Amino acid sequence: MVLKLTESSPPGAPPRSFTWNGRRLVYEAYGDGDRLVVLIHGLLMDARLYRDLARVLAGRGYRVVLVDLLGHGRSDKPAHAAEYRMDVYASQVIALLDHLGADRAVLGGMSLGANVTLQLAAHHPERVQGMLLEMPVLERAVPAAALTFVPALLVVHYARPLARAVRWVASRVATGHDVLDGALSPLCSPPEVTAAVLHGILVGPTVPTVEERRRMTAPALVVGHRADVIHPFSDAEALVRHLANGRLVRASSIAELRMQPRRLLAEIDSFLSDVWGGELASVVVADTG
Repeated sequence: MVLKLTESSPPGAPPRSFTWNGRRLVYEAYGDGDRLVVLIHGLLMDARLYRDLARVLAGRGYRVVLVDLLGHGRSDKPAHAAEYRMDVYASQVIALLDHLGADRAVLGGMSLGANVTLQLAAHHPERVQGMLLEMPVLERAVPAAALTFVPALLVVHYARPLARAVRWVASRVATGHDVLDGALSPLCSPPEVTAAVLHGILVGPTVPTVEERRRMTAPALVVGHRADVIHPFSDAEALVRHLANGRLVRASSIAELRMQPRRLLAEIDSFLSDVWGGELASVVVADTG
């Protein structure tokens, strides 16, 4: 599937929801069967980020669930930073698996979604069949992330009129394309929610320790690229070295999986077949970007 900028994206699956600690969490489900894949969006984004991939994987026999974490998409948006820690997000994904009646799943996502998956794998390895980790954020990303997120937090916290004006403009821009509209979603978040999410992410645990990563045994496909200082390729390389059973694939950019996905889809399809078909034979590093 290739995104065509002259056509609108097809509608997403009907939203479903469940309650976690009194909060409503929304998700979309594609396909059916026992081979469950749960994909998690990036920071301040939502399920639209992975709809095209979900449709393709559902057509290949997988059951794919896209969840909007608390503070994102159509899920509840409390303005309390304590509810937006990485470990709290991992608890929400556990609750989703329980709601779906699934003991295990392939878990993954982009950036925030990748880090939530790692957090879950570190503390609940029995629930993880495999990990699909796109653009993980580890130690080498800290300086760039601080330079990006701290000023953003200050703006939405201390310059609310400006933040509300930006939100008003962004919320009226609708392209009809899931990827493009999803990319605008961080600007559409209420300023007080954005401030709470950024605060929670910055003060809570962000990634498992190197020792915890080395203890992870679930097979992992790690996708990184060199065009983004917040998600440096060196973090993806380091993560694969730490994991006991990882593959590394270099993408050309964040857009490749969304606009020209054929090569990466082949990698993902092969990985999922290995994960659900038996033991992963060996660690393979594929740097073909």
